[in-house]
Amino acid sequence: MALPSSIPTLTDPDRLASWLTEPGVRVLDASWYLPQAGRDPGAEFLAAHIPGALFFDHDASSDPDTPLPHMLPSARQFSARMEALGVSDDDLIVVYDSSGTNVSAGRAWWMLRTFGHERTTVLDGGFQRWLREGRPVESGPQTLPPGRFRAQRNGCAVRDLAAIRQAVHSGAVQIVDARSQGRFEGTAPEPRPGLRGGHLPGSRNLPHQELVGPDGRLLPAAELRRRFSAAGIDVGRPVILSCGSGVSACALALALEQLGAESVSVYDGSWSEWGAREDTPVETGPASPP
Repeated sequence: MALPSSIPTLTDPDRLASWLTEPGVRVLDASWYLPQAGRDPGAEFLAAHIPGALFFDHDASSDPDTPLPHMLPSARQFSARMEALGVSDDDLIVVYDSSGTNVSAGRAWWMLRTFGHERTTVLDGGFQRWLREGRPVESGPQTLPPGRFRAQRNGCAVRDLAAIRQAVHSGAVQIVDARSQGRFEGTAPEPRPGLRGGHLPGSRNLPHQELVGPDGRLLPAAELRRRFSAAGIDVGRPVILSCGSGVSACALALALEQLGAESVSVYDGSWSEWGAREDTPVETGPASPP
């Protein structure tokens, strides 16, 4: 079958199954978990994955020259990483994870889009949905010949420390934190040592887990809008997303893409940067009224 020229943000298992035998389709298992989860995504991939899938290692695909976790690499570094996996510019890429909440598939999708690869979609419901539907899996490593990938970074999709300082000072841009309510309010410990509790002054809180249903599928657009609105977020205004290390924030970016939001960026350093510094203001407790 011919592959579509226009790629939706989300795809379903039926469509993916029909694509698996087509040339030019690359499936990426982008599973990742916080250390306290006690899960090894690489080992889980080797045990079982969608046929033909490649393992997208978030740590290996991040900037190696900074102590901050999961920072975007340079365009050159990302190109080399994709080529080593066997991914090329013309490929249709389907990303999934095994979390049931799009915790890291959204990050891989966002990275690929930020580096110019528009032909990228996320498997709605992820690997757990694939398994529930009794679809085939395979085990072991997957290697392909090197691809040809030329990344071009979209700077508008990323915000750095200086930009966040300005956003906090001006209050002109909505900042939305995807961490849990306890971490946002400073009542639950941070999973990484050396970080203060709390949140960016003036920011809103919408935990990424609240964007999916019990089956792991992204909620319908009307319900997504309701949840953003209930959190005090206007999806028609510019939004900067943050979380612990820039991973789960991209699950919100995925939802906002479904809603047609046009000005969405991610604070790449997120709380791993802001919460570790002594010269950055922090608020605790619930979000202030909008």
